[in-house]
Amino acid sequence: MNTIINVIIALFVFGAIIFFHEFGHFLLAKKNGIYVNEFAIGMGPTLFSFKKKETKYSLKLIPMGGYCAMLGEDEDVKDEHSFSCKSVWARISVVVAGPVFNFILAFLLAIVLISFCGFDSPQIIGFSDDSAAKEAGFKEGDVITHFNGHRIYKYQEILVYMQLGQNGQDITLTVDRDGKEYENKFKPTKTENGYLMGIMSGKREKGNALTVLKYSVYELRYQIKTTFLSLKYLIGGKLGFKNLSGPVGIVSMMSDTINQAKDSADGDMSVAIINIVLNMINFCILLSANLGVMNLLPFPALDGGRTVLLLVEAFFQKKLSAEKEAFINTVGFMLLIGLMIIVMFQDVAKIIH
Repeated sequence: MNTIINVIIALFVFGAIIFFHEFGHFLLAKKNGIYVNEFAIGMGPTLFSFKKKETKYSLKLIPMGGYCAMLGEDEDVKDEHSFSCKSVWARISVVVAGPVFNFILAFLLAIVLISFCGFDSPQIIGFSDDSAAKEAGFKEGDVITHFNGHRIYKYQEILVYMQLGQNGQDITLTVDRDGKEYENKFKPTKTENGYLMGIMSGKREKGNALTVLKYSVYELRYQIKTTFLSLKYLIGGKLGFKNLSGPVGIVSMMSDTINQAKDSADGDMSVAIINIVLNMINFCILLSANLGVMNLLPFPALDGGRTVLLLVEAFFQKKLSAEKEAFINTVGFMLLIGLMIIVMFQDVAKIIH
């Protein structure tokens, strides 16, 4: 029973993120005078619907995702309210609105999370035994500002660089020590858990409203940068294909996180609910930023691929025929479906084993 409830919660989270993405398309379509034939919340059979002006608003059975079906979106329709008849820049604004709204959602949720939990400071609060960083002259109280030349605002950023790109190479740390800069290079220590600097950090700190806004921007920056780094290492072969997760794997991880949040509450229901909500907000931030980045990739059928075609149209002042655009997007869509199926089987295999 708990597993079913966890999966339902995870599906609602997934659905809310996709819904917000489609809501971005919807708002910009309306703003540009494009008729939206149907705006749906959820997928599958329709539970309830009503029509206002030209748009049918629907509530679907499966609480996951949604869609914004615009007039003339996939074919040339000779109507002033058709997507295909609007200027190229109007169409671009509608297409990119989805990913942009994902970034907006991630930022707003980051404000909520940081207001409650604070931010993870990159200040060094201690060292492990035989710490390579301590031997290099770093001290408790130092605030890490750069890792191998990369600007650091959150301790999580350092963890990502260590996990994704560290194979024993020298590390250059720059810290702020009482307003002065200190920098040194050292080699991390090899352990059973990989290469480690021997630093303890990640203390949660809270601040005023301005600090919350600032670190919410840093949180969005971190999520976007982490997604690009993961793609870079995946393409470069530093991350294996087995590291990819699809909806099944993500729902499984969210279910595990919910169980851990319950366990950490020691039977206190109110604490358990707060823990679950905060953990799901954190997942929403991660997934929403990821969805925004992935949709902006210049791949056919994605918003980024459609944007590239529209930019080509703007440059050459010549519109691609609806048939050719549909063919390109169909090929891209089939490739994406194929990838999703492979990842889904991989996720199921992980759960079984």
